[in-house]
Amino acid sequence: MKKKIMSLGLAVMLSIGAFAQDDLIASLKENQSKAAKEGFVFTPIINLATTSVKNQGSSGTCWSYSGNSFLESEMIKAGKEPVDISEIYTARCTYIEKAINYVRMHGSLNYGDGGALHDVINIYEKYGALPEEVYTGLNYGTDINRFGEMQAVLKGMLDGVIANKNGQLTPNWITAFTAALDSYLGEVPETFTYNGKKYTPKSFAKEVVGLEASNYIEVVNLAYEPLYTDVFFPVPDNWSFDYAYNVSMTDLTDIIDNALEKGYTVGWATDVSEKYFSWKNGVAFVPEKDYRDMSNEERKTLFDGPKPEREITIDMRAEAFDNYTTTDDHGMQIVGLAKDQEGKAYYIIKNSWGESNDYKGYLYVTKNFVQYKTTALLVNKNGMPKQLLKKRKS
Repeated sequence: MKKKIMSLGLAVMLSIGAFAQDDLIASLKENQSKAAKEGFVFTPIINLATTSVKNQGSSGTCWSYSGNSFLESEMIKAGKEPVDISEIYTARCTYIEKAINYVRMHGSLNYGDGGALHDVINIYEKYGALPEEVYTGLNYGTDINRFGEMQAVLKGMLDGVIANKNGQLTPNWITAFTAALDSYLGEVPETFTYNGKKYTPKSFAKEVVGLEASNYIEVVNLAYEPLYTDVFFPVPDNWSFDYAYNVSMTDLTDIIDNALEKGYTVGWATDVSEKYFSWKNGVAFVPEKDYRDMSNEERKTLFDGPKPEREITIDMRAEAFDNYTTTDDHGMQIVGLAKDQEGKAYYIIKNSWGESNDYKGYLYVTKNFVQYKTTALLVNKNGMPKQLLKKRKS
């Protein structure tokens, strides 16, 4: 039974960023109510400092935007002046590492824009970081990311390498792949000047960003795996085969609450392809009644104000993975806690889709939604409840 559930999970969980931003937003277009802004009154309880809202453009790089925004908030928490970290430098380095594994796995690996929150930490540790002003990734006249052609070209190259027409791989394929990235995203400078001082990407990460990769932990809840152990994270975009710390469903929100109370934001990988997730209105919750059973009037007024919620169970959460209703399709950052006019708690979420919604790029998401739809969290270990760290088995 365990193997059956795992195989289903692997087959159906879509990757973060598997669809371009515009496709995902388009699928959410009808999820809105006209009176939502007037129907909700949110009062912040915790509202942690963060950097400005960004727009990932037509690219599946939400994981890099949310992960780097998380690191920027970590700089603020550490008392540093935050840097606008180049998300596309992180993505570019990820594409190189992913390409190597894709070829090693003979193409039996997910390849594309998508990634996971742990990629940001892994790349930061191995490759360092660049400021946005040094590496924008906008190398061919666009003002936002447009990665469709680039990724088609890159995957075509990799599939040609795997076809192995020479009978053995040449030592030049990774050089050619990197040259294609240079053409689309721009060459990476070996050294650059920032605030009057010369750096390399690695020295910039060490001396300016100044964060330690070992301080961060990725957390998941997988019902079929033992609790409080590190388990394989079975999503297609886990191309690096990373493991994550498996905790209970209620631990997920306990971890977030503890981190926020201690002044730490949280990276959040989740599902947003729900009729009760509204990007336009900036609200997400789990209504008591299934959307299929709602009347037309109930659907039209779904986001008109606070509504009673369904109780979330571990069986309900696990079933959602197995029947394709929970997919790992987006990454954001949890930056605070608020209450509505009825006293219900909502997490304050920073997105990377620009400022086009009712809350200028932010959303308010209930704890029930987070328990139901979270696929992974990225947390500073100092923000973790101490008892959960003590439970962790090696």
